[in-house]
Amino acid sequence: MRWPSSSRSWPAEARSPGRRPLLGSALGAAALLLAPRIVVAGAQRYEPMADAVRLALAAQIADSRPPVREFADPQERAAFVDWLGQMAQRLERRKPESQARSEFLRTLDYEATRAGLDRQMVLGLIQVESNFRKYAISSAGARGYMQVMPFWTRVLGDGDPRRLFDLRANLRYGCVILRHYIDLERGDLFLALGRYNGSRGRPEYPNAVLAAWSNHWSFESLAKPRA
Repeated sequence: MRWPSSSRSWPAEARSPGRRPLLGSALGAAALLLAPRIVVAGAQRYEPMADAVRLALAAQIADSRPPVREFADPQERAAFVDWLGQMAQRLERRKPESQARSEFLRTLDYEATRAGLDRQMVLGLIQVESNFRKYAISSAGARGYMQVMPFWTRVLGDGDPRRLFDLRANLRYGCVILRHYIDLERGDLFLALGRYNGSRGRPEYPNAVLAAWSNHWSFESLAKPRA
């Protein structure tokens, strides 16, 4: 990934190249075919996009496969269980009910991994956006955990903004949109986070996500690596 000088203090995993693009290489160039006029819609902005990009994103939103990750490697499963336990402890104050915590974390793990995003970064973003409030609504009208603007349901979904208060739908939209912005910015997470917030190029929002990520959601598995 490419990083401006102000982002060199970001966690090492954020600076690692090789994230798999959600749209695939065939759509990489098409993602840049945006109309020059940008309509501001609160936090995230509506940017007209090539039909191929819109259809690819819509297919990701509509994918109805069960959100359950499968682990062929026992070591990967052990690392996931370790992650789940550590994150559940950290979320206990914000989500006191254990089943709700587990459902939230399992869904976040699935959606973030599916989109090729770092789970810890997504947790930091959610803390900044909504402080883990499922029914949060911003002054601009953004909704839910990842503060998704309702126009996305018209562009990519069935047009029903109420779905943004559904756990899986909100995390699906948020992760797909952020992955799209990362691809659009050619792997520059600093600029992609700014675009997600509608403040591309400014440091305040990416740095806030960084602070939450580093101070509250950094993670190193206690599971022993295979010999």
